[in-house]
Amino acid sequence: MKVRFKKLHDDAVLPAYAKDGDAGMDVCCVDDGKVTHDYIQYKLGLAVEIPTGYVGLLFPRSSITKKDLMMKNSIGVIDSGYRGEVMVRFKSDKNLIIGRYRKGDRVAQLIVLPYPTIESEWADELSDSERGDGGFGHTGN
Repeated sequence: MKVRFKKLHDDAVLPAYAKDGDAGMDVCCVDDGKVTHDYIQYKLGLAVEIPTGYVGLLFPRSSITKKDLMMKNSIGVIDSGYRGEVMVRFKSDKNLIIGRYRKGDRVAQLIVLPYPTIESEWADELSDSERGDGGFGHTGN
């Protein structure tokens, strides 16, 4: 499947897989991050045309554990109709002991997946299941 990207910044890097078999394509930032009191935002310098029936999901890279950062919204969602610049926001530890990302760093990974269109409806009852209504560790894990 081909996915089209528009370069919005001279330093933008086309998302790519680091190794054969990787699920996510690495995305790189084009700046050192805009810092606010709530987050650090990195621009990717690109826009993407996600095909209809698909969604782009931005996940943190596993190397995030080497920094005092975490993605602000856990997983970024890029809808098929969005054509604006893709950005990633991170919540930071106020002390920022272990640095930030810098221009050109791989800051996240993009996975494009198909999704079903759901028709919601109310029901008086739901079918039984082995788990039932147990949640939040109810299964003992």
